[in-house]
Amino acid sequence: MNVGVLVSGAGTNLQALLDAEATGELAPAQISLVVSNNPVAPALARATAAGKPALAIDHRGLERSAFEDLLIAALAGVDLIVLAGFMRVLTPHFLARFPGRVINTHPSLLPAFPGLDAPGQAIAAGARESGVTVHVVDASVDGGPILAQVVVPVVTGDTPATLHARIQHEEHVLLPRIVREIALGQIVLASPS
Repeated sequence: MNVGVLVSGAGTNLQALLDAEATGELAPAQISLVVSNNPVAPALARATAAGKPALAIDHRGLERSAFEDLLIAALAGVDLIVLAGFMRVLTPHFLARFPGRVINTHPSLLPAFPGLDAPGQAIAAGARESGVTVHVVDASVDGGPILAQVVVPVVTGDTPATLHARIQHEEHVLLPRIVREIALGQIVLASPS
C-alpha cells in the first residue's frame, strides 16, 4: 500500500511512520511521498534523510482549489493519505478524489477539543483526561469516523506543552499501528457520509 503523508511542521508523526517503516512495523504499507504546504518545514528534511520523495507545494498566493488541484496531482497513485501535522483544512473538492482514504491524527479524544491547541483547550476546560484520536477525514474540522483513541490523563501542574508531549508519545505509537492495520485489511475504510 502506497502512503502519501501531508505535513506542515516539525514532522514528529512523520518520523514515527518512517521509523516504523524502517523496522518493518509498517509493512505492507510504505511511504511513497511526503508533501508539505510549508516549503521550510523540518518534516521535509526528515523525509529526504529517509530517502523519501519530498515535495513542497506552498499554499500561499494560491486559491484553495488551485492548491488542492496541485495536491491531487502530486498524490496520484497513493492508496492512503495520512495527515501528520498538516495544518490546512481540506475541502470536499479534495476529499472527493480520495473518498474514505484520508486519515488524520489529532491530540484530543474527539469529538472533544477539535481545532488548534487541543491540549490547551483540555487544560482550560478542567478535563481529567485527554488523548489522541486517529480518524477518517471528512469536510468538518477534526470530524469524521473515529478509527482509534488512546487516553492520556491530565495531571496536576500540566501545561499545554507537557500534556502535548505525553500525547505525542502515544500518537507516535498509535498512528503507525493504524496505518499498518489499514494496509493489512484489518481496518476497512469506508467513505465518510
